[in-house]
Amino acid sequence: MFDSVDALLAEHAEIQERMADPQTHNDQRLARRLGRRYAQLNGIVEAHKRWKSVQDDLAAAEELGADDAEFAAEVPGLRQQLDEAADKLLRMLIPRDENDARNAIIEIKGGAGGDEAAIFAGDLLRMYTRYADSKGWKTELLAATPSEAGGYKDVQVAIKGNSNDPAEGVYAHLKFEGGVHRVQRVPETESQGRIHTSAAGVLVMPEVDEPEEVEINPNDLRIDYYRSSGPGGQSVNTTDSAVRITHEPTGIVVSMQNEKSQLQNREAAMRVLRSRLLAHQQEQIDAENAEARKSQVRTMDRSERIRTYNFPENRIADHRTGYKAYNLDAVMNGDLEAVIQSCIQLDEQERLAALADQ
Repeated sequence: MFDSVDALLAEHAEIQERMADPQTHNDQRLARRLGRRYAQLNGIVEAHKRWKSVQDDLAAAEELGADDAEFAAEVPGLRQQLDEAADKLLRMLIPRDENDARNAIIEIKGGAGGDEAAIFAGDLLRMYTRYADSKGWKTELLAATPSEAGGYKDVQVAIKGNSNDPAEGVYAHLKFEGGVHRVQRVPETESQGRIHTSAAGVLVMPEVDEPEEVEINPNDLRIDYYRSSGPGGQSVNTTDSAVRITHEPTGIVVSMQNEKSQLQNREAAMRVLRSRLLAHQQEQIDAENAEARKSQVRTMDRSERIRTYNFPENRIADHRTGYKAYNLDAVMNGDLEAVIQSCIQLDEQERLAALADQ
């Protein structure tokens, strides 16, 4: 039933030996990669130990139960435990997205709806920030273009986790947030109490740990420096500190102007560019091989409407999973776990179905 487990157990033991070797930690990039893989395999090892232990207990109870009623009485319970252990092990063996353990960069852009869309983009940023706080993650604002009415025309935030376990990874949880988020509510400027519909687009990218992970030819970059605009400190509107980097082969453009230093803006822009290129590469791989796509739940496409936030009814609805609840006020304050878990569970079901078809 679990023919692939032996190879994974052997890989786990090999990585354990390599991580115990001080030489491994001279290469921090290698050590991080091995650490991520070890954490992923560790869950499989523990699930396999549990399955094997219950299997042995059941075999012993069945053998002894022929002559002893007390052992015979344990058999039904052990069979149930074995089914549960087997189900857990099977789920652990589902191929994961290799980026699950990574940190993430989220981009939020106000869409249709003008000022109300920008305000909603700010609401989404606060929602993700508070959700990150509840998970013990750290957030870092990379860039933001505020709206005069409040909120943001666009904003980028990096979220850093605290575990190498892919199941607990930032990207593993937030990758399902990509798409169009639609809001229905009465804007503060609406004098007649009419409900307006507006939207914000969200893009979630795995963050690159090391610059070398994504190969960028300097000759492929066009870098422009220009004067920052908008409210700010002494350097804003007086120096050419803003940076715009264009990756010409893909057409990806990243602009940064939040920092006063040209160098800081360039470093932040390159950080986002690497993450966008990593996401772009994954999209190409998935497009070339439909069977290798990571999930039908996740989307990198801002044009797909994934969720509706209805304030008059205090209702949150995810259109991919069918999840619906009437606790929107709590969700907007960061209580997002149930919504995200509905996506994770559907993704898991799809992976299990794909595994069964093989």
